[in-house]
Amino acid sequence: MVWANYVEGLSSLFDQGGYTLWAILLASILLWLLIVERYWSLFRELPAFRASLLEEWTASSTAGGPRSFTRISALVADLRAEASRNLPALNALTTILPLLGLLGTVSGMIKVFDVITVFGTGNTRGMASGISEALVTTMAGLFTALSGLYFVSDLENRAEDMARRFEAELVESQ
Repeated sequence: MVWANYVEGLSSLFDQGGYTLWAILLASILLWLLIVERYWSLFRELPAFRASLLEEWTASSTAGGPRSFTRISALVADLRAEASRNLPALNALTTILPLLGLLGTVSGMIKVFDVITVFGTGNTRGMASGISEALVTTMAGLFTALSGLYFVSDLENRAEDMARRFEAELVESQ
C-alpha cells in the first residue's frame, strides 16, 4: 500500500469523526508525549536525582548533622514528588479521552436527529454520517484512554516502589 492510500484513509477517518476526533488526536498525542517523558525521566534523570539525595543524606551524617526520621521523610517526599511529576496530568488525560469520545457520540447523534427532522427516515446516507461520527469518536476515545491506562498505572507503581526502596535504604543506613 502506498503512502497516498494511508493519507486518504486517515483523511476519510477524520472526515467521519468530525472536530471531536481532532480533539481526541491532540489529547492522545499529549498523553503519549507525557508517558514517554515520564519513562525517560524514570530511567535517565531520576537515578541521578536519587543519588544526589543519598549523597545529601550521607553528607549530613559525616558533618555531624541531624539524621532524623523527619529528614528521611523530607528526602523521600522530594524523590516521590519528582518521580510523580506529570502523573496527575496523565490521569486527567486518561479520564478526559473517553469523555471526548462521548462528546463525539452526542454530536453524531445530534446530526442524525437533524437529518431525521429535515428529511425524515428516508435519508439513510445522512443518518449514516452521524452514526459514523458517533461510533468513530467513541472508539477513538476509548481506545486511546485504554492504551494509555496501563502505562499510567505502571508509572505510578514504579514511582511508589522507587520511593519505598529509597526510604528503606535511608532507614537502614541510619
